[in-house]
Amino acid sequence: MKKPYVAVVDDDSAFANYLRTFLSLRGYETRSYSRGDELVAAVKAGDPPDIVLLDVMMPGMNGIETLRALKSAKADLQAIMLSGREQASTIVEAVRLGAADYVVKPDDPEGLGEIALDAAIKSAIEKTRLVSEITELRRQLSDDQDRAFLFWGDSPDMKTIASVIEQVSDSDVTVLIRGESGVGKELVARAIHQRSLRRDKPFVKVNCAALPAELLESELFGHEKGAFTGAATTRVGKFEQADTGTIFLDEIAEMKAALQAKLLHVLQDAQFTKLGSNKSINVDVRVVAATNRDLEVMLQHGEFREDLYYRLKVIEVTVPPLRERRAEIPQLTQFFIDRYARRYNRPQRQLSDELQHPRAGEHDQADRDSAGRAARRPRDDARAARHRRVRRRRRRRRCDASARPRRRRRDRGARRSPRGSGRPRRRCR
Repeated sequence: MKKPYVAVVDDDSAFANYLRTFLSLRGYETRSYSRGDELVAAVKAGDPPDIVLLDVMMPGMNGIETLRALKSAKADLQAIMLSGREQASTIVEAVRLGAADYVVKPDDPEGLGEIALDAAIKSAIEKTRLVSEITELRRQLSDDQDRAFLFWGDSPDMKTIASVIEQVSDSDVTVLIRGESGVGKELVARAIHQRSLRRDKPFVKVNCAALPAELLESELFGHEKGAFTGAATTRVGKFEQADTGTIFLDEIAEMKAALQAKLLHVLQDAQFTKLGSNKSINVDVRVVAATNRDLEVMLQHGEFREDLYYRLKVIEVTVPPLRERRAEIPQLTQFFIDRYARRYNRPQRQLSDELQHPRAGEHDQADRDSAGRAARRPRDDARAARHRRVRRRRRRRRCDASARPRRRRRDRGARRSPRGSGRPRRRCR
């Protein structure tokens, strides 16, 4: 396992040597710099440390200036500020610039300073590990979405959708995605977000059919404490969470008329009010909506607002079901098998016959079938076949036993039932 790399920046060579010894005894790889610009140059050259121990008071570029330059070169770099005394203004400035911690230089005979420094280093290493894991997970998610998006480019039926996505991604127009359940409408919405200028901002999904109307309004716009019975705390709504990003309203046709009017106000004025509040909140959100229902029929029946319909339908994308684009089945299935084989640490499996025949919700069903197929070990199939044979033998024995005539006890003098009037025998399958 690679040792964590800690860089020490201090113009006091004696104290820098002390820190190097202190860190080496605890299993860290160390390197010392006498000036801040030396470390900044190393980071820009592609050799960043995991943790930086940075002295505040240094000639030339001081600790605060070095911290600012380091954060500009590598924003997620963890830096711990060291100083001979506590200065409130310096601590506040260091934290504002993104310092992981601020520790007084250890010089007490009890060793409390060393304990505090050791704890600060361990905490910073844990933060570095978490940041690395999150970055890797986001990269994998983006790669998976990009791979799925590439399938559309190869499919003649989806080239039009891929072209529309590329054209509208860099603008903030509202997009309405239509299609049956399970065809991948959310995948289209995420592809629009990933290719937009908001790609580094939040992507918030809301299923409008999952909550009743009263709770959906609170879910979307939030509420103040005491706004209704059970509102014990103030809640931030999904629109506020998605500020500067994208909000995906799935199953938009299930929204009630009163809530449709409030959503229309948000689309027109880019502001809303929480439940129980009179203060308007301004938001900068791109709205992508999806539905599997016929909105035109709902307009005729008065179930969906016409003005909201045209606000949402600035750009319309209709995703055809997988049964109409069968050429994608092998690629999509292999895509899901590869994904879940990596997740469950299993070898790749051959496609089953069932996956070649799309059903309702075929995109989601292919996902579930591939996950189960990737998670099973090879010996599981043999065990399942053996269990099926045992169950068939047991069922055959029960059928044979039930087919034998039973001797029925009857009282003397009772009349015999006509032949064939008894209970019919069960047929053995």
